[in-house]
Amino acid sequence: MAVELNVPTLGESISEATIAKWLKRVGEAVAADEAIAELETDKVTVTLPAPQAGVLTAQHHPVGSTVRVGDSIGTLDTDQHAAAKEGAGAVSPATAASVETGVAPVVPAAASPATAVTAPVAPSPAASASAPHGAPLSPTTRRHLREQGIDPATVAHDPPTLAPVAAAGSPAAAPPTPASSASPAGPEEVVPMSPLRKRIAERLVQAQHTAAILTTFNEVDLTHVTALRARYQDEFVKKHGIKLGFMSFFVRASVDALRAFPGLNAELRGENIVYKKFYDIGIAVGSGKGLVVPVLRGADRLGFAEIEKAIAALAQKAKDNKLTLLDLAGGTFSITNGGIYGSMMSTPLLNMPQTGILGMHNILRRPVAVGEQIEIRPMMYLALSYDHRVADGREAVQFLVHIKDRLEQPDRLLLNL
Repeated sequence: MAVELNVPTLGESISEATIAKWLKRVGEAVAADEAIAELETDKVTVTLPAPQAGVLTAQHHPVGSTVRVGDSIGTLDTDQHAAAKEGAGAVSPATAASVETGVAPVVPAAASPATAVTAPVAPSPAASASAPHGAPLSPTTRRHLREQGIDPATVAHDPPTLAPVAAAGSPAAAPPTPASSASPAGPEEVVPMSPLRKRIAERLVQAQHTAAILTTFNEVDLTHVTALRARYQDEFVKKHGIKLGFMSFFVRASVDALRAFPGLNAELRGENIVYKKFYDIGIAVGSGKGLVVPVLRGADRLGFAEIEKAIAALAQKAKDNKLTLLDLAGGTFSITNGGIYGSMMSTPLLNMPQTGILGMHNILRRPVAVGEQIEIRPMMYLALSYDHRVADGREAVQFLVHIKDRLEQPDRLLLNL
């Protein structure tokens, strides 16, 4: 029985997705609930599982195609006897290449359009021109043609010397596309924006067009935080199974500052300001496809070890493209750490509709005045971008000073002072 593989409901306000990758080839056996394809939306990447066991008999759309919720992107044959008879898992090199390039495989003319995606391919001019009449194609030549994505039936004779044939999907086999071009200044590569990149662009433009964003800066001496981590790191790892990082200190300091200055933990709705009485902190992480901001729920109720474990879990899910919409939804304040990439100072943009975002940067050992002495200290520049419609400059500056004080005296965090 043929089962259509339909794009499932992907979440509220998400109506379309892009086929990022085919995980199974046409003709390959698939177990029930086994991932068949990866679908990339403007928020997350999800996998499409097989509803039943069977054999993938068709891919209706190549990699890079945009599909809508409910669209059929492939067909699955659940008849196991038919799958075994047809030799499940036996895939020609041309079909294998189609999975990587997104070009539909060539199938015999007798194949049903319902069970395979066909792509007419013209025979090689060099092969046809040099073919002597009346000589049948040898098995070697037929195999060679199939490997090049050409139906042997379109070549009537066996040429004495077969000229090289361009592989399916190469520039020689298809008209040039906008993916590559040449300009007077040199070669260029044009790549369509992914849904995630489009969404990031929309949110950043929205932030700049709708919010009155200002940024205030300060610096923090991390001597005591660094010493505390070094002193208790081994015991911490032994007890909790994870390293004590810097992020847990910044999360705790931010929550403490948000309690003192609620305008940075708010949202503007029309002409009303909504002050949040909960603390869900977005932690910006790089997913390889773009920056995403999964949310650390109830950060005010978490200890240092719980914060470190939760952040590590979210970062791993982002790396594996397994973040869900729930992981990304909401958030009352965000923290971004450009320091892991070497940034010394930057101005983060708001994660709308939030009213504040804290930017961390690289830790550099440099000379600073400590009392009457010059000492080498681990210093970091901090940046706070805020929506001036909700929080004024005084509030924002004091918020950042509050974080600075808690980080320079981490014992106050531990004692909730």
